[in-house]
Amino acid sequence: MIKSNFKLLAGLGIGLIVMGCNSSSIITAPPISYPSNSPKIAELTENEAKHWGHLDLQKDTIPGMSVDRAYTELLKKRKGEKVIVAVIDSGIDLAHEDIKDVLWTNPGEKPGDGIDNDGNGYVDDIHGYNFLGESYNEQLEMARILRLKIGDPAYQQAAQEKLEEKVSEANLALPQLKQIEQLISMADQSMQKSLGKEVYSLEDLEGFQPKNTQEERTVGMLMQVIGMGQEVALAIKDLQDGIKYYSDQLDYNLNVDFNGRTQVKDNPYDIADTNYGNGNPMARHSTESHGSHVAGIIAATRKNKKGVDGVAKNVQIMSIRAVPNGDEYDKDIALAIRYAADNGAKVINASFGKGFSPNSEWVYEALKYAASKDVLFVHAAGNDAIDLDSPQNPNFPNDNPAIKSQDLKDRYLTVGALSPIYGSNMIAVFSNYGKENVDIFAPGDEIYSTMPDDSYEFQGGTSMAAPAVAGLAALIRSYFPGLNATQVKQIIMNSGISPAINVHVGGPDGEEKSFAEISKSGKIANLYNALIMASQISDGTLSL
Repeated sequence: MIKSNFKLLAGLGIGLIVMGCNSSSIITAPPISYPSNSPKIAELTENEAKHWGHLDLQKDTIPGMSVDRAYTELLKKRKGEKVIVAVIDSGIDLAHEDIKDVLWTNPGEKPGDGIDNDGNGYVDDIHGYNFLGESYNEQLEMARILRLKIGDPAYQQAAQEKLEEKVSEANLALPQLKQIEQLISMADQSMQKSLGKEVYSLEDLEGFQPKNTQEERTVGMLMQVIGMGQEVALAIKDLQDGIKYYSDQLDYNLNVDFNGRTQVKDNPYDIADTNYGNGNPMARHSTESHGSHVAGIIAATRKNKKGVDGVAKNVQIMSIRAVPNGDEYDKDIALAIRYAADNGAKVINASFGKGFSPNSEWVYEALKYAASKDVLFVHAAGNDAIDLDSPQNPNFPNDNPAIKSQDLKDRYLTVGALSPIYGSNMIAVFSNYGKENVDIFAPGDEIYSTMPDDSYEFQGGTSMAAPAVAGLAALIRSYFPGLNATQVKQIIMNSGISPAINVHVGGPDGEEKSFAEISKSGKIANLYNALIMASQISDGTLSL
């Protein structure tokens, strides 16, 4: 656990100096303090829903990271340095209208000539690298362990038990989702025809006069859907997404006989076999959207009147495609981390994780290497609604490897996810937590961001919370380039806001805990306070 010799001067009304690295002007501003009275809770407007992670608990009554307030009050007319953020993920839509202008471009490489111009070992890596080749679907690691007989009998038995649990869950959920989706879709089509409109409201349904029992059932079903706070079309899409998820699980992820690596033509269990992949880290499918969504959260072009604004300006996104539709290979992740560190990344966003990692030592050696190059690694806590402090709940990678490394721990930040409504249900229902193994929480549920083909969509997960904090870290490093990765992590953890409330964790049937005891910091990440604290560390008026 990180210890510090200072306390945040929140709530005391003391002016703190904020000094941009390229400006001699001084701004005095008190850090945001959390009010003792609870903020009012109201339904989010459409604009708030699309932007809530940037809002301010004090001013907007929404538990965002005070991004808008930081730009308006602290960063106006200030210039920072460019910071490279590596996104190790599923690939990014490099042509997206809101991403194309913030891409990292390798200055030593010439596009399309088939030559490794800069001699870094990777051919034509203009905007990053693709360690998956043309592969897409993959097994979960537990299925690969069983297919290849990896590890000792106890390890294989643990994989077998987890696989059987997951297969049973998928076999139970899939037919139920198909049935519900079919019923709601049929009801929706019938009501559209009866009302003569494609989009209808709760008032339309309340005013509709059913002619028979079937129409009564149709109205009742659709009113129930809308009454749960969701448009019918979105409910149907969510059901279809769930059907695809469980279908992919049974067809690919949990299928012991499937091998998605054949297209790559390497040995994924030989760390010395590095001659594979290609220089095109572009997403391969319209459904391969995860990396695009993550990249937009970090750095979608700000103030271009398109789509969304990323948390950070002055960022160059390095796209590294290493996460398939299934579990990532340890070798790919290890090489991806080294690639990012060797090519100038100062922050790595890692919105992935798994329960089995047979070659985790490769990943941890790569993390130690990145730490030696002063890279901050920002990792999603995971979406299993579990306490990561329990030894029965491993999540790989993490900052507690067998190879002990304080440098790694000091430059490794694990992020849990928040929902937008302040109160006891503020922790996203899916988010993992842990006093020792989660560092901080950030907005991660129902986040609106970039999707392939110039589109935008809401998605939720700790995968969305991690890039919010990665963007925060990048902005600190942009305006205060003299700070190292360890200092940036400590600033993020110590400058957050500490709600004095109890929250529900562990899913719908979970327990209630104090917000202070579900992460190391007990805080919500806050950009405004982080910049104030970074200024004080940078100019020497505050020390860590």
